[in-house]
Amino acid sequence: MIEDIVLLSRLQFAITVFFHFIFVPLTIGIGIIVASFEVKYWKTRQEKWKKLAQFWGNLFKINFAFGIVTGFAMTFQFGTNWGRYAEFMGDVFASPLALEALIAFFLEATFFGIWLFTSHRKPALKAISMVLVSIGTMISAVWIITANAFMQHPVGYTLAEDGSRVILTDFVALITNPYMFYMLIHTLLACFLLGAFFMIAVSGYHLLKKSNVDIYRTSMKIGICVLIITALLLPAQGMLYGHFVSQVQPVKASAMESVWESGSELPLYLIAFPSDSQERNLVQAIGIPYLGSFLLTGDPRGEVTGLNDVDPADRPPVAITFYSFRIMLLLGVLFILQALAGLYLLRKDPSMESPKARKYMKLMICSIPLPYVAIMLGWVVAEVGRQPWIVYGLFRTSDAISTVPAIQIIFSMGLLILFYLLLFCLFLYLLRKAIIAGPVVKEY
Repeated sequence: MIEDIVLLSRLQFAITVFFHFIFVPLTIGIGIIVASFEVKYWKTRQEKWKKLAQFWGNLFKINFAFGIVTGFAMTFQFGTNWGRYAEFMGDVFASPLALEALIAFFLEATFFGIWLFTSHRKPALKAISMVLVSIGTMISAVWIITANAFMQHPVGYTLAEDGSRVILTDFVALITNPYMFYMLIHTLLACFLLGAFFMIAVSGYHLLKKSNVDIYRTSMKIGICVLIITALLLPAQGMLYGHFVSQVQPVKASAMESVWESGSELPLYLIAFPSDSQERNLVQAIGIPYLGSFLLTGDPRGEVTGLNDVDPADRPPVAITFYSFRIMLLLGVLFILQALAGLYLLRKDPSMESPKARKYMKLMICSIPLPYVAIMLGWVVAEVGRQPWIVYGLFRTSDAISTVPAIQIIFSMGLLILFYLLLFCLFLYLLRKAIIAGPVVKEY
């Protein structure tokens, strides 16, 4: 019965977080681009930059608003499904979440309002406001990830004498947690990559229709430039991130590559099918010597702890972690290829009017879900790979739930799913309408 409640509570929270995270990365990813357009118009007063700022700003408004609405639902669950977790983590969570609200949210909300109701006749105020909104979204990510990083790699704390809660003893250690920096950089790069994908796809839609060609050709070029940078930086930074994970969460690292037997000089198997129940890989083929050890430790001869040397009760779900990680890696390779293809076409045909360029733009429109999938899978690796701990090494997920009847969780989850489906349909309707409308600048 307890296992059912844990599973249902985790499933409900996953649905809540995943839906919220449809909006968060795009808010960060295009917020900085809208800010750059506002600044460019302020400096040049060219009509093109005003139209770009207005069009992408309209899409940002819609995404930002839905992100705020869906964010509230997560906080409620700490006091319902996860009451024991809230009690255990309250002293640590209080500081970053309070600072997120006091600094980031108020910064975003205040200057979002100023930017929203400021005319382009006041470009300086509009530009500065949007820059501060963009900074606010990234500061918000800092504090949320600071809290999550403690769950991944606890620092700066002591346990209460009865072990019932953690007590924050070193705030500086909390905000300088190295796990936070790795996770933050990886998350922000993923957000900028998604923003670039979105910009390329929407620009491609209008270029295919030959509407407002001048401004959408500009945003297409900017999107491709951002995509090539982020697509190349993400795997490089991700490798360093993986090395650190191997140090602080060796079991997660082993699950990511499905390493069952301890050893050094391990190969990387391009094809593998792990089985949690049989505690081995049912199939493993095409091994690249030394690459497994190098990816996990940074040393081709590095020692890796196998999953069979870990108590089964302390292992994460290996198959879920492994497949999520592998699909994320494959998508990362695809993103690099798409970025390089875009750069090649842009250099060969800056007007993006060739048949190959048109095919590329259609491909990018169809590829819009892929960066979302990659981001979600990254969070699956981070959160599922940490199991069975909700706070790594300190507090198990099974001990963190509230004593809520399973039927209540099922009922509330059903209502949540229905509400989110309606909300998502409204979001798509408004977004589609704004995209089709194009850049219509309104002065007020």
